[in-house]
Amino acid sequence: MLFGLFRRKTRDSELKVYSQIVAQARQTAFYTAFKVPDTIDSRFDMIVLHAVLLFRRLRGEGAEISRFSQDVFDLFFHDMDATLRELGVSDTRVPKKIKAMGEAFYGRADAYMPHIDGKDVGELAIALKRNVYAQTEEPTEEKALARYMIAAAEALEAQLVEKIIAAEMVFPDLVQFVGKEDENGN
Repeated sequence: MLFGLFRRKTRDSELKVYSQIVAQARQTAFYTAFKVPDTIDSRFDMIVLHAVLLFRRLRGEGAEISRFSQDVFDLFFHDMDATLRELGVSDTRVPKKIKAMGEAFYGRADAYMPHIDGKDVGELAIALKRNVYAQTEEPTEEKALARYMIAAAEALEAQLVEKIIAAEMVFPDLVQFVGKEDENGN
């Protein structure tokens, strides 16, 4: 109890933003129309995907927003820690799993960001196939997911930072990306 007095309390806005990311990542359409496997790993990947979009949008917005981003990131991994413990992972294994999740996060961010920045649906789809769809042999919708990510990044770019940190992010409607190609045939 005493140690809890010294911990920084998570501000409400960071929790709301993180909750909005998780809610978007849990949209049923990802697991049905986009054919993302409904597994623990794929749910993690979908949260990572949306966190990458958020952090990409907030980069370069100054020190205060950088701290906000870091707080959301810390909250994300605190939630992953709690989830692992709820799943019964032993106390000695949790830090190793969290380290692996951190490495996965950074690896995915490095794999996705250049293709989002370059609006390269094909290369982003390859990265998504390797990460999100790695465990499935079924036909997948990685190109639809890549188109969604690029559109979501554009939508976030168009939104004011103040709206984003107030958890008023607006993501594109998911159904417009499945079963359709962009003007480049992707």
